[in-house]
This record gives sequence, structure tokens and C-alpha cells, in this order.
Amino acid sequence: MKGRILKQRVLELLRSEELDLALEALCSIPPRRVINSLFSFLYSTDEQIRWRTVTAMGAVVARLADEEMEQARIIMRRLMWNLNDESGGIGWGSPEAMGEILACHEFLAKEYAPILISYARKDGNYLELEMLQRGLLWGVARLSQVRPYLIQDAVPHFMPYLQSMDTVVRGLAVWLMGVLEAGDARTALEALTDDDAELSVYQNRKLINRCVKELAEAALKRLPGRNK
Repeated sequence: MKGRILKQRVLELLRSEELDLALEALCSIPPRRVINSLFSFLYSTDEQIRWRTVTAMGAVVARLADEEMEQARIIMRRLMWNLNDESGGIGWGSPEAMGEILACHEFLAKEYAPILISYARKDGNYLELEMLQRGLLWGVARLSQVRPYLIQDAVPHFMPYLQSMDTVVRGLAVWLMGVLEAGDARTALEALTDDDAELSVYQNRKLINRCVKELAEAALKRLPGRNK
């Protein structure tokens, strides 16, 4: 299958109503052939395609890691390069893809979780653009859903995002605190229970509209010491 035909096939699968079957089909294509197409769709202006690409990246790179770990590391380094100022790009979709991949593969998660966390650290590889912060918080929350033990000690680095002026950043930080059951965030979360700002959150492979206050209430219910 030639490059242009393969890319069109990948797009058709990403548009499929049966995402599980589409992922199986994508994983049946040699990973090193399909990955370039997936990289291009991380920049899609179609929000559904972009998020499905993130999901597909996780499945495809996890499979690649099982077969050729060094090739999977090359993909991870490519995502990291996209977030490097020297790359000349912006890195849209890269932190989300990193988080999804790490959620899908334990060995890669243990190796690269500290790097993902470093993008929130002022003494690390801090991402200043709010659009990238959105992706970072989603990626960390996604990883935390599966492997919270890799993120628990980093909670202080994510607390400041609860005060962000950007609604999506603020809302995703709230979601993250709930996933991590971060008791230290209780006061900040309580202050957000009257925040009516709305955002879309990609959860369980669907885009769902939420208010920050709804996310805050849900997060508070997960915290230790509070009746659910």
C-alpha cells in the first residue's frame, strides 16, 4: 500500500463508528508504516479525528514496544522533539499522545513518566503555551487513570494549574486532582465548585462537555475522608 493510499486508509479507520474494530485494523498494519500517518493527523483541525489519533497512537506504539522496544523509544523521542523549542514546531498533540502511550504500556510508562512530568516543572521542560498545557494535563490525567503511582509524588507541580485563567487548563487540572485523589487539593477544589466555565473533556474515547464546577464536585467526592 503506497503512502498516500495508506494515509487515506488510516483516515477512514479514524472516522469509523466502530473504534475498537478500527484500532484492531490499525494495529494489523506494520507499526512503522502507519505511524507517520498518525503523526500527521495529530495536527488535524477535526477534533474527533485528532483525539482518535491520540487513542490510536497509544495502541500502535504499545504494540510496537512489545515487538521492537527501541523503535518505540524512537517514537517517544520524536514526540519529545516536537515539544522542543529547537524543533521549530509547536508540538500539538504530542503530550496527549505521550500520555496515551504510557497509559497503554507499563515499561514505557516507567521510563518516560518522569519526562512527561518535567513539562510541568519550572525547573524542568516547562511548557508555557496554554494550548500545550492543556495537552500535558490531559496526558498526565490519562496516565494517572492507569498508573497513578507514577504521578502521585508530582502533585505539587500540577496544583498551580488549578488557578489558571484558561478554562480548559483549569478544568483538566481539576480532573487530574480527582483521578489522583489528591487530598492537598481540597481547598482549591472547593473554591471551584461555583465555577460555571465550560469545557470539553475527552474521556472514555468520547468528547464530553463539562463545567469546571461539575468536575470539582466529582473530584471532591474522590478525596480521602469525604463521604461519597
